[in-house]
Amino acid sequence: MKILNQTGNPEIAMVYLAELGENKYLEFAESLQPPIPRDKKWVLLVSTLFGCPVGCRMCDAGAYYQGKLSKDEIFDQIDYLVKLRYPQGFIPVEKFKIQFSRSGEPALNMEVLKALEELPRRYPSKGLLPSLSTVAPAGSEAFFQRLLELKRDIYHDSGFQLQFSIHTTDQGLRDQLIPIKKWDFTQIADFAHEFYRPGDRKVTLNFALEEKMPLEPLVLSKYFTPEKFLIKITPINPTYRAEANRLDSYLASDQKGKAEDLHCKLIDAGYEVIISIGELEENLIGSNCGQLVLQHLKSGHKLKEGYKYWQ
Repeated sequence: MKILNQTGNPEIAMVYLAELGENKYLEFAESLQPPIPRDKKWVLLVSTLFGCPVGCRMCDAGAYYQGKLSKDEIFDQIDYLVKLRYPQGFIPVEKFKIQFSRSGEPALNMEVLKALEELPRRYPSKGLLPSLSTVAPAGSEAFFQRLLELKRDIYHDSGFQLQFSIHTTDQGLRDQLIPIKKWDFTQIADFAHEFYRPGDRKVTLNFALEEKMPLEPLVLSKYFTPEKFLIKITPINPTYRAEANRLDSYLASDQKGKAEDLHCKLIDAGYEVIISIGELEENLIGSNCGQLVLQHLKSGHKLKEGYKYWQ
């Protein structure tokens, strides 16, 4: 793996652009959550595909697709960051979170499961917390069945974090945002009921919520019980594709009243709710979603400005 570029602030987030083989690019990232120090929480975000074939309307990673990473190529990203910060190999971090969610839909790559199987042996940290985020593509049943087995056999008491990114409760609008065939809400709920066991972290339903996309508590409660699911609302990050598709974030500063009202409605419906905004500097760093690779492919020049803030 050849590192071509890096950008960021090591006290907030760093993004690394790498080349694996001829004209195959990926990026991976690390982030902190100020004022929490690295020895308390350290998050790695690794790519599972070279780009992504899904093409979500807010994600820059969907601008190209060049295939799947092998297990070893997934570990190359983790190894690089571990050796950079902890060259002795011992990771004294209370929450060592590895998110398979940088570029690429992980459920389209069975090698992700091989990496998950080996992960606890390779990084025997008490703080290890694997995290997998998916849009639940149709046809990935074998992936999810194997994930159930790994959860049962390896991660039964480790706090494995599973997230379904659905973005709106309007299934027609969801199809516009995520333009592939995917599981419906009933299929997601049925799988999560098998996956979740008492004492586990709740399964997360993620909403990168666009200003015009509804999130209706009544629809949620029809499929997703608050005892097993929590709701996470994130901004629409200022990516190139979000800007081109004229997507405005529900969590924009001028929408504060609406966001607070929605938060209260979800709480009243019994849900645990996380409003996850993060550090604004991450927008400039470009640590959000696939943008460093896209800019490199477009220009071939070193990244200078990162994402733009919304005006």
